[in-house]
Amino acid sequence: MVGAGAIGSLFAGHLGRKTEVWILTRRDEHARALRTGGLRVSGKAEFVAQVMATADPKGLPVFDLAIVCTKATDLDEAMARLGGLAPEAVIMTTQNGLGAEDIVRRHGSWPVISAVTFMSGTRHSDSHVEYELDAPTWLGPWEHGPSRETVMAVSDLLVDAGLRAQAMDDVRPAQWSKLIFNATVNSISALTELPHDHHFREEGELWGLGNLVRKLMEEGRAVARGAGMPLYEDPWEMNLHAVRRGETDGGAYGHNPSMLDDVLARRPTEVDFITGQLVQAGIRHGVEVPLHLAMYQLVKAKESTWVPCPPDGRAADVDS
Repeated sequence: MVGAGAIGSLFAGHLGRKTEVWILTRRDEHARALRTGGLRVSGKAEFVAQVMATADPKGLPVFDLAIVCTKATDLDEAMARLGGLAPEAVIMTTQNGLGAEDIVRRHGSWPVISAVTFMSGTRHSDSHVEYELDAPTWLGPWEHGPSRETVMAVSDLLVDAGLRAQAMDDVRPAQWSKLIFNATVNSISALTELPHDHHFREEGELWGLGNLVRKLMEEGRAVARGAGMPLYEDPWEMNLHAVRRGETDGGAYGHNPSMLDDVLARRPTEVDFITGQLVQAGIRHGVEVPLHLAMYQLVKAKESTWVPCPPDGRAADVDS
């Protein structure tokens, strides 16, 4: 497991009950905490898993599968740390947006499984994660990736470990569904600092935020059509489901999208990989996306108050 934030910890904790799991961390103290006390999962599941951990890539044993759960902004650095290790291993990406698979391929010839996950949680400490949303992970082979049987085996392992997973022959329709959902919800949340709650479905009044959500998702669907990409799920229905799920689980609960967490912590956001990639795809396919372009520019402007913009002002070159 590369990266042990909320998603990485949820994968590692569950898998740690079924197979040998090593976690590659950034900090020695993080690795020590995991080795000493295990990894506690609370919320949707309650257990403590025994895992191994190290901050030194040279300390890893030869591995069969690496699930990379860093943020998209940290992926290049993470894969550089894995360069030259376990050339026969399968790498599974879980990053938001588009382009993660190409970044992996810059650092090695590993076969790649591309995954899209909707599960979510809150990391309370180096060794404790709360499992909040037990949503599925969709996974499939990327170009020249592993065999269908290998993808099925990884999916079965996740399910056996207590997670929801579905193997696909082509994960791109699911990836694009989440891209449109994320480009809309993450950007709005980053700008308004609202969690993903009832505001995102309200359409009855002129000020209703659901009106903007719909129009942004319509733009996103137009880009997908221009790219010849069918969608696995309707992004608007995904939006409604997530809002309803939050209300069911915790009353007025609204989940913080990842870019909102970044804004609140004054970290670089993933906007280049999410909204920026959707805008670039629109440009490539001749589809106008004025609303998404405005959202992208506004998030970059907000982010620039604590993160300097690149000198050329362009989005990261991470085209898939």
